[in-house]
Amino acid sequence: MNNDTADAGADTDVASLPLTGERTVPGIAEENYWFRRHEVVYRALLSHCAGRDVLEAGAGEGYGADMIADVANKVIGLDYDISAVEHIRARYPRVEMLHGNLAELPLPDEAVDVVVNFQVIEHLWDQLQFLQECRRVLRPGGQLLISTPNRITFSPGRDTPLNPFHTRELNAAEMTELLEAAGLTVATMTGVHHGTSLRALDAKHGGSFIDAQIERALAGEPWPADLTADVAAIGIEDFELREDDIDASLDLVAIAVRA
Repeated sequence: MNNDTADAGADTDVASLPLTGERTVPGIAEENYWFRRHEVVYRALLSHCAGRDVLEAGAGEGYGADMIADVANKVIGLDYDISAVEHIRARYPRVEMLHGNLAELPLPDEAVDVVVNFQVIEHLWDQLQFLQECRRVLRPGGQLLISTPNRITFSPGRDTPLNPFHTRELNAAEMTELLEAAGLTVATMTGVHHGTSLRALDAKHGGSFIDAQIERALAGEPWPADLTADVAAIGIEDFELREDDIDASLDLVAIAVRA
């Protein structure tokens, strides 16, 4: 595990964005599990952005776009939330930040080599239109890097998402079908899983480390010291990205290519 707090290279003079339930914010101990679960995907796919022109569609707090800026030729961020846009412009100046709707990406055809869309599509009403827009702005051979909660494990046994901020969650087959309907070819489909240390925390906290966190958050009471310490200590090395057992994964991670 990693005991470092998450700062994502941020300028501490810029105020953090508030928690809304729709985006992950670094540097908050109680949010560290979710932050690291998102960060591991950025780290795993960062090489696909090296030397490329990249659009992050749905940039959230901006830490991911800033990570991509370490290796990319150019990073454009896009978000519908004007407060997020202004925050990223102030905190992550390497990112060229745009304000706009993901249903109509404000870029010309074949403008970028890579589109990054992590933990966003489940919030969108017209998912197919968004993916078609991603294909439009990608150059031939360009890649869409996309992740989303796995419906099977995130909202088990339900068609309606448990998370009130989600419009439609997907399983691996449904994600593949959507990507192909948009004219993209799925090159890889992997899943995020708990590694050995997180499986031990599942056992320690009543069978589900995730449920233990959610229960305390919903209770609106101070977290027990041991739970807070366990959450704050999580690092990206505590997660695994694997192609096997995809239906048991926590999040789906796909690379789709425009022909």
